[in-house]
Amino acid sequence: MARTFHIRTFGCQMNEHDSERLAGLLVADGLEPTDDVAAADVVVFNTCCIRENADNKFYGELGRLKAVTDLRPGVQIAVGGCLAQKDRDLVRRRAGHVDVVFGTHNLERAPALLRQAATAGPVVEILEQGASDEAAGSALTAVREAEHSAWVTIQVGCDNSCAFCIVPQVRGKEVSRPLDDLVGEVEVLAGRGVSEVTLLGQNVNSYGRDLTRRHPLFAELLRAVGGVAGIRRVRFTSPHPKDLRPETIAAMAETPAVCEHLHLPLQSGSDRVLAAMRRGYRAERYLERLAAARRAVDDLAVTTDIIVGFPGETEDDFAATLEVAAEAAYDSAYTFVFSPRPGTRAAAMVDDFVPDVVVAERFERLRVVVERSALARHQARVGRLEEVLVEGPSKRDPDVCSGRTRQHKLVHFAPSPDEELPPGSYAAVRVTKAAPHHLLGELDHVLSTPARRRIPVALRRP
Repeated sequence: MARTFHIRTFGCQMNEHDSERLAGLLVADGLEPTDDVAAADVVVFNTCCIRENADNKFYGELGRLKAVTDLRPGVQIAVGGCLAQKDRDLVRRRAGHVDVVFGTHNLERAPALLRQAATAGPVVEILEQGASDEAAGSALTAVREAEHSAWVTIQVGCDNSCAFCIVPQVRGKEVSRPLDDLVGEVEVLAGRGVSEVTLLGQNVNSYGRDLTRRHPLFAELLRAVGGVAGIRRVRFTSPHPKDLRPETIAAMAETPAVCEHLHLPLQSGSDRVLAAMRRGYRAERYLERLAAARRAVDDLAVTTDIIVGFPGETEDDFAATLEVAAEAAYDSAYTFVFSPRPGTRAAAMVDDFVPDVVVAERFERLRVVVERSALARHQARVGRLEEVLVEGPSKRDPDVCSGRTRQHKLVHFAPSPDEELPPGSYAAVRVTKAAPHHLLGELDHVLSTPARRRIPVALRRP
């Protein structure tokens, strides 16, 4: 009987894709996936260190597994990802029941390290960038949760120096994959039934800057991937506002497969705070580029990231953020309380930390502004016929289908009693009701259904 594995993922889309690649590596090594963490022979934590609450959640989950290893001594626990790269030996000092610790640059070594630990005892292997060709990692051997949709990593690392961000320390400098390799990978994915790809990078707008002395190649990549037969939707995340070029906006507007959705992180609306964050743009410049994108791309949905309580943020600074958020009229926003990451410039600004009670009050005020614009933009879609890519049953009601529009809006609707709508189907749905975070609709007709394929065991997230 084959040994089984279970992967828990913390963090961003890059981590999700890394977990899919890890699953593919473990399957190739003879293991089988399971949803039951208590019954798994190998448990892998793929970690994030962007925010402190992710650290706390991970160490809490890890501590609870001690009871499992006490009952089943043969169980192996591996910890990888960004937090492992940052904490290194600290992981085993805090949790001695961990067998393997690996970082962001040697993911492909996980199966070999597990075999080594089984015979020689616990192992910690953290490599620096350059010791492993992480950027060459392919999605083709990944075990994906959704057969119709795939992540494609176009670059790893980041050359920016945002004061609050630890990514450059744990992911290293930007390394881009060759354009032809990426297009070839997407062609293979399309041949396997994938109709939607999401291009991943820490700053996709600077893709190719390390490959050529010409301007970044991201616009060319969008056009090339959008032209692959069988690819119906192309998404990307995340771009940096300072590097959003006219060529990229034009490629979005002129490539039918590229979805009408732009995630453009603001972080703050205060020029003073943006300078302290080392973001490389002012609020006015941000709004100009946002307006240019909306002029060029019809029906563009815009989402963002905003940090509340960056060190030294005054009431006037926060008022500027509210003003920019209101003017931008976002479709949705990921709002975060500032979390000091050891080793970053912002973490050293301890004398300027904003009191928790002030941050909580500001966070609530920002939520009201964001949800007001989100609801207004969603209400404007009531009555419209939307193309929805079906993801599967709703998490709250298995009798309801859930899916995403081209603008990445979540839609819930009742399926047809006469026609099956498996994940990967495309449906025309009439929007009947709007809420700040989702839409409700009625199925008008089915546009297409995918060929039947075996769906692997889902990769669990906490």
